[in-house]
Amino acid sequence: MTALSDDEFENILSIQNKCTRLNLNENIYGTFAEIGAGQETVRHFFRAGNPKGTIAKTLSAYDKDFSDAIYGLDPQNRYVTVARLHRMMDYEANLIEERLSRQKYPNKLFFSYANTVATIDWAKKYKGHGWLGIKFQKEPKQEYSEIILHVQFHENNASQQQISLGIMGVNLIYAAFYQSDDPRQLINKLYDHLSKDKIEIDSINFKGPVFKDVDNRLMSLELVKEGITEAVMFSPDGNNILPANVLYKKNILTLRGSFRPVTNLNLNMYVTARKLFLNQENVDPDNTVIIFEMTLNNLKSEGDNEINEKDFLDRADLLCASGQTVMISNFQEYYKVVEYFSQHTKKEMGLVMGVDNLIDIFNEKYYRHLSGGILEAFGKLFFKSLKVYLYPMRDEETGKIINSKNLKVHPRVKELYKFFIDNGKLIDIENYDEEALDIHPRKVYEMILDDDPKWEEMVPGLTAKMIKEKNLFSKEKASH
Repeated sequence: MTALSDDEFENILSIQNKCTRLNLNENIYGTFAEIGAGQETVRHFFRAGNPKGTIAKTLSAYDKDFSDAIYGLDPQNRYVTVARLHRMMDYEANLIEERLSRQKYPNKLFFSYANTVATIDWAKKYKGHGWLGIKFQKEPKQEYSEIILHVQFHENNASQQQISLGIMGVNLIYAAFYQSDDPRQLINKLYDHLSKDKIEIDSINFKGPVFKDVDNRLMSLELVKEGITEAVMFSPDGNNILPANVLYKKNILTLRGSFRPVTNLNLNMYVTARKLFLNQENVDPDNTVIIFEMTLNNLKSEGDNEINEKDFLDRADLLCASGQTVMISNFQEYYKVVEYFSQHTKKEMGLVMGVDNLIDIFNEKYYRHLSGGILEAFGKLFFKSLKVYLYPMRDEETGKIINSKNLKVHPRVKELYKFFIDNGKLIDIENYDEEALDIHPRKVYEMILDDDPKWEEMVPGLTAKMIKEKNLFSKEKASH
């Protein structure tokens, strides 16, 4: 067989060509471990030329007892988890290092690819999901790097889901060795020969020497920007986390904002709404998650369609430092947030917002794309037990405090508004900080840029300390 040149391979990136290029690379060598319903990736390598050049071992532990015997028992008796995936990759990588002498194979680049998957069930109640990842070296004896991702299946046939998984698995292995210098490009290359509406990546993490300069929060942002998924989350430590795991059967309280930066107004909204939410009879504090949400629009500067990544990371650093779980979404309308959460929980939900946001919610122009208009949107928004915790606003002209009781809405939606008031869907936050009402986040941001020291009085102490120490939101960064 005649080997193709690099240029020829890059121009013919079929799945078979990718496998063949990997197989013909005499140094790339590793194991494939695929458990559960997804046992498709290695098949592509067997069908391509010279599979013995790449495949040291392939394992398909479909039986749970066999899987447990090899990779150990899961404390919760679960198999489609990131913990199981890690055990699979670590076990297989250690095994190849033990069994293949570095003296005999000094130039080998070892890898272990693994996936653990559940495809759609017979009743088609659960669409299916899975974890897949690769642990690999780009230099001999190098510490291993990792790419781990979680996928949601959207096809309605198990066989089709398996085919899509197999293609993505090949794309992942190929990208690890040939496209990992640019993680953004790598993310998009995972969809070679795949449609984004077939399989969704909702979490991805990069780790190791190959990705030493990668910030996984930016990779989360990339998933949303590219339309690969609707929402991503990251934890206070900055690692991407699976939304389904965070939200599953939880009470959820959400605060949306730009957080540029977090102000005393944001903090007081959070503290007062949290107290009201947790005081509900059906809300268990130990089974509650609080989400700070930013939409893509929140991340864009006024009049600019581009997202300043440094600015985004400044905001993320402040939220993470205060121990918050952060969600980035492309949900313009609040009802879409509620729809998203309702996929994962039937427990209590709450939205924290200011009066100005509530006025926008009752603006019919935002729902013209819906056949049922504002009624359809509100049917989704006030899902079962959802409540809005409303922070008041001071009228700048009259100085009057505006809340749900004296807010004026358009006459066409007046009765609709009254309906939600009468049914206890709108809860006024009464124990608010009156001084915080005079804080305008955009003005605070401008004061930071202008080196006006008065901004320090308008933000929490930790926030002020970090902004000064790390020079966050500086003019230099804002100009990028």
